[in-house]
Parts: sequence; C-alpha cells; structure tokens
Amino acid sequence: MIESLLLTTARVSTFDIDRLLTRASGFFFARDTRLFFVTSRHVVADKPSKHFPNRIEIELHTNAENLTCATVLSVYLYRDGKSLWRQGKDSGGEIDVAVIEIDRSDLPESVVIQCFTPTHLQSSFQEIEVGSLLLVVGFPLGFHDTLHHLPVVRQAVIASSFGLRFQGQGYFLTDARTHRGSSGAPVVLRCTEGDQVLPWKLLGVHSARIDMGGRDTEVDESLGLNCTWYADILLTLTA
Repeated sequence: MIESLLLTTARVSTFDIDRLLTRASGFFFARDTRLFFVTSRHVVADKPSKHFPNRIEIELHTNAENLTCATVLSVYLYRDGKSLWRQGKDSGGEIDVAVIEIDRSDLPESVVIQCFTPTHLQSSFQEIEVGSLLLVVGFPLGFHDTLHHLPVVRQAVIASSFGLRFQGQGYFLTDARTHRGSSGAPVVLRCTEGDQVLPWKLLGVHSARIDMGGRDTEVDESLGLNCTWYADILLTLTA
C-alpha cells in the first residue's frame, strides 16, 4: 500500500495557452463536499517575474492498483477576465497561497487522491515547538518518481517560533534543503491521533527560500531557510 501522504500532493504545470511556463507543487484540500487545489500564489500569478499563465494542469492518478496510470486535469485560471483562484491578504500584506476550486465532476471516476481537511489544521500553536521535525512533500526541480507519478519528501525543522508571525508576515521559517518546483508543497507534522488514514497535521504551505540581501555568494553559503505560510489561511480562502 502506498503512503496516503504521497497521494495528497500533485505536480502542477502552468501554461500560457499551450506553451509550458513552469512546474511546481500543490495539494488537495476538501471542505464539506467541496474540493480545492492549493499551491503558492506566485505559481498562478507573479508580477515581479511577469509570470501570468492562463491555465494549469494537475497530474492525477487513475488506478489505485497501478500507479503508473495517470492523466492530467486542465484547469483555467480566468473566466470573463476575472481570476477563478483566490489569494489572501492580511495586515502584513499579500499571502503567497492560492486556492482554486475543482469541480468533482471534472475528475475521472477512478481518480486516486487523498485530501487534507480542516481537521488536519493545527488548532493550538503552543503545542508545536521550535525544532520540530517536519516533511515537505513536493517536486523539487520537477524531480519525482516519473514511473509512478509520485512526489518526493524532504526533511525540515521549524526554525522560528511557531505561531509567531516572522517579521510580522503570515509565515514561519523552516530549515530545509529546497529547490524551485517545491513552491506550493504541503509542510506537515506526523500526528498519531485523529485521522488514521492520513495521520498528519498540515502546518503550512512552502513558498520560497529566504536569503540575505548582502550575502557574498563567493564566500557565504546560503542560509538554507524557507518561508512557510500558515495553513490556517485555507479556512478563509475556502469559506
């Protein structure tokens, strides 16, 4: 049996009509009967890099007994000039998380996915200690099990006080080796209580690496730190 965690996350590709732009990570989040796909906001729109795709493709498994069977779901990002995806903002500014609702009738009847739900969100920040071991599930540099269409997992630890908005922003820091393509990956903590099918707490959404602006690239190594946006924003974006 494949670990359920690996079926929460899918490779997402962005397109300008039929022209491939980038690849990234994303995951499924269910609320009541509704289904959402979550990724980083900069995956679907990013002004600094002039990245404005009009659709994405999400890779899906179609056979629980044979994971080599897969298809892609094409999802348009705009309708009548208005974005179909949602992004958040708080007192600290824009939040680098985006969700887009998926019509379940558009999915193959045999689709194989696992979904995080509101019950997987961490309700008490005080229970999570700095240094706690986490996993980042995604597609770094697009690398993955190409035969079985599965993501890979990187280890991380919480590198700032969990529950405290680092620099006043809606994210905390992780210490992990990450790469392009991991944007939108779920950041999770093992939880032995609660959901036995998917025994993980969804703590955040991986966004990007953090670096010092004045770092001498020839002398100083990269910090190896990343910003992870708190996952409770999903309650607002899926309301």
